[in-house]
Amino acid sequence: MYQILGLDHLVLRSENPARLVAFYRDVLGCTVERESSPAFGLIQLRAGSSLIDIVEINSELGRSGGDAPRQTGHNMDHFCLRLAEFNEEELRQHLSAHGIKASQFGRRYGATGFGQSIYIDDPDGNTVELKAPVDNETDD
Repeated sequence: MYQILGLDHLVLRSENPARLVAFYRDVLGCTVERESSPAFGLIQLRAGSSLIDIVEINSELGRSGGDAPRQTGHNMDHFCLRLAEFNEEELRQHLSAHGIKASQFGRRYGATGFGQSIYIDDPDGNTVELKAPVDNETDD
């Protein structure tokens, strides 16, 4: 059997990859790790130990995935980024400063247990959950 260690990468297809790169870099603090040729159309961003791949819809790679995702037809529900530190007030202020609307904070279960989290949308409408470290409280 194989042991799953964690999220390796996810792929987001976009009609405006520069806008998505700016969001994940400037708002969430990811770094651009690799870029393919513009014709191939892949930009890879480092998100902790994982990667977020952004594919240009009209590139060689993007065309192989079919039509562009739309607000009414997402190709995923959401993905979750685990944060090392989490201050609700500071996070909400940071997101607001970037014009990002956020959900209410809530205690939710994830891969490492229960912790506070919040949902936001990236510029293409993909939902991103930002999750705090585990709170070590038992769930009743």
